[in-house]
Amino acid sequence: MRASLDTIAALAKQRGFVFQSSEIYGGIRSAYDYGPLGVLLLRNVKDEWWRAMVQERDDIVGLDSAILQARKVWQASGHESVFTDPLVECRNCNQRFRLDKLDDPSVCPNCGARDNFTEARAFNLMFRTHTGPVEDESNLIYLRPETAQGIFINFDNVRRSNRLKLPFGVAQIGKSFRNEITPGQFVFRTREFEQMEMEYFCRPEDAPAQFDYWVDSRHRWYLDLGMTPENLRIRPHEADELSHYSAATVDVEYNFPWGWDELEGIANRTDFDLRQHTEHSGIDLRYFDEETKDRFFPYVIEPAAGATRTTFAFLIDAYHEDEVKGETRTVLGLHPRLAPYKVAILPLSKKAELIEPAQKLATELRRHFMLEVDLTQSIGKRYRRQDEIGTPFCVTVDFETLEDQAVTIRHRDSTEQDRVAMTRVLDFLSGALL
Repeated sequence: MRASLDTIAALAKQRGFVFQSSEIYGGIRSAYDYGPLGVLLLRNVKDEWWRAMVQERDDIVGLDSAILQARKVWQASGHESVFTDPLVECRNCNQRFRLDKLDDPSVCPNCGARDNFTEARAFNLMFRTHTGPVEDESNLIYLRPETAQGIFINFDNVRRSNRLKLPFGVAQIGKSFRNEITPGQFVFRTREFEQMEMEYFCRPEDAPAQFDYWVDSRHRWYLDLGMTPENLRIRPHEADELSHYSAATVDVEYNFPWGWDELEGIANRTDFDLRQHTEHSGIDLRYFDEETKDRFFPYVIEPAAGATRTTFAFLIDAYHEDEVKGETRTVLGLHPRLAPYKVAILPLSKKAELIEPAQKLATELRRHFMLEVDLTQSIGKRYRRQDEIGTPFCVTVDFETLEDQAVTIRHRDSTEQDRVAMTRVLDFLSGALL
């Protein structure tokens, strides 16, 4: 039996993964703060994405573009004119909804009124702000709704500075902002979120093969990090779903507690963006092939994932309950590379003769792993707490340690235990945490 959304949200708050933003003032809808464990889990997800997309490849480089960009960027990309959702308002309760997300477009999900919606109107999702002390149209700008355009407008800068030849990619992780009409499902749909996007530039004739490659590669990334295969699927977009710039798009979808929903989109964006920015800026962003002497606009394959949304999915997928010695325990079976803490050091007693070797071991291991030293409650309760936050290994320093200079290492998933010499703990964990 899978955990409900309420169960996950309760665990997230209780154990310090996610808190409601501005909670002491009543909170802000769809805004969340990541606590001590949440920020580690989120960072680990982003690090694993960066490892797969940049570190382990020689054809992809990184970028960190500004959140604030010229208004003309969003005019050229089409966001100012077409980045909209259909908005309707219930005349009875005055609540507003996305028309395309209503289960029944004739019934208000808030008050139940039937056939009482206003006519749908286009609602632009970008947050508006101004630069400088005077607020007028001349200094209107937007908080970026996606990270991709920062890559496109830096295409020539990145290519020239790194002497890149096709095919190559540019990857970026960063905050984006969308004024969602109906945010919800905890941290799944929020107005402030992080994206992990990569634009892979290639010859137009190579785009179909590159598209297929990236669909398979991105699907395998989730599986390699332990996501349950049955909870993951690839869904191609129908023709009427495709964005105006897309020749093909698929979504990597996860089976959330409320049903299948998007984790990541992989799109063949064709040459739309580079053409648009060339036309609106007057700067030629075509690629020049020195061997063939051809000058052309590359096509772009874009894998675009939500970092916060992906972190949420890994949290849900890892949650399960089992029974150990007749007692039910809650476990987050996170892949070791995603777990917030890799190891917990648990002195069996608060007596100084055990605290000292425990702290010494913790000091050694901290150079290599995020860890926690836990001194409170019984050893059984400390094991349960570490299971619940996903810690793969617990190292118990006991009174026998004073005699044999060894510790007990407990495995989260199996609860099996190994007696390991203190001088070998680092090697043991390094091998097990790969």
